[in-house]
Amino acid sequence: MPARSNNSVSHPMRERIDTAVHLSFAVLMVASGVRYVLRHSPADNLGTIALAAAVCVLYTVVAVLAKWRQPWLWWMIALVLSWAVLVIAAPSFAWCSFALFFLSRVAFSGWIAYLAGGVTALATAVGLFRLSGDTDVAMLLGPLAAGVLLTMVYDRIEQDAALQRQLHAEVSQAQERLAASEREAGIAAERERVSREIHDTVTQGLASSLLLLEAARRSWPESGAKAEIQKAGTLLRQNLADTRSLVHELSAAGLEGGPLPEALEQAALQHLDSVRFHVTGVPRPVPADVRHALMRVTQSAAANIKRHAHAGQASVTLGFLPGGVTLDVFDDGRGFDPAAVPPPSEQGGYGLRAMRQRVEQLGGVFSVESSPGEGTVVAAQLPLPPEENP
Repeated sequence: MPARSNNSVSHPMRERIDTAVHLSFAVLMVASGVRYVLRHSPADNLGTIALAAAVCVLYTVVAVLAKWRQPWLWWMIALVLSWAVLVIAAPSFAWCSFALFFLSRVAFSGWIAYLAGGVTALATAVGLFRLSGDTDVAMLLGPLAAGVLLTMVYDRIEQDAALQRQLHAEVSQAQERLAASEREAGIAAERERVSREIHDTVTQGLASSLLLLEAARRSWPESGAKAEIQKAGTLLRQNLADTRSLVHELSAAGLEGGPLPEALEQAALQHLDSVRFHVTGVPRPVPADVRHALMRVTQSAAANIKRHAHAGQASVTLGFLPGGVTLDVFDDGRGFDPAAVPPPSEQGGYGLRAMRQRVEQLGGVFSVESSPGEGTVVAAQLPLPPEENP
């Protein structure tokens, strides 16, 4: 069975524990050797001191090999057996069993770790029992009980460390899954945002331009055809500007500067020949994201009027409330049943869905009121931050 690497604790902590174990072994070996030499004759000292020196050499080899992550299993077995002989022959070295016990648990895993610890405790018990003249049972049972207690404590520490590693791994996996889901959600949100921008700018503008060009074709060569072509050219140029802004992640023309009422009126007139514009309440600055949403809702609603409503009149009402802003786009066209709107497809159907998403993502409320033959009202209400006192 190969020696194991102790991964129960972090690398710096493991090095500190190993250093403490090695120092304690060195101090106890020196103290035990001095005690033995002082209590025994030189004839008795020679063999025991030689065996103690061999144990010290084996311990040093094991410590060096363990530090450099080299194979050290057989060296450890030789160390345990040599020390067992030493402590039985000279019980003065029994105190070194603590350091040897912990080194055995670090070196081995599984049943061989318990066997090495048991050999260490048994050798210590036999040595101390001999030291008492084979009369003190406490000297025999004490090291065995201490070995059992230390084994239980060490096992519990390893179990807690393993549980901590498992929990850390689970937390890391959960964090990775959360990061992956956030990335996926961010990608989906960005794709949704880009699709709305394309629909509300390029798609709506191209559709309106196409209607104007078809009307010009039908009325050609009458005088009104030229005006239709000019307006289609204006819309196409605006589409080009919007497309460039989208590519470079810039706002649409007219979104950054200028009063909001005038900007919304111009947005509606991009698709309608005429529109009645009303402002209620006291105008106030609005955040850029709210302004952007109002602009896109106006553009999309006006484009829908142009393409589907066949309306005689259209109006846009911008209302300022203490805690929000409202937008109502009305037309007296043929109307429709909002519950019967088909789902989005390659033929269209993204307008109302995109408008609703824009408004609701900013914490607002979006609604559509219409019925066949009675016109349509597209309404949006967006919250505004509280006004600061001058």
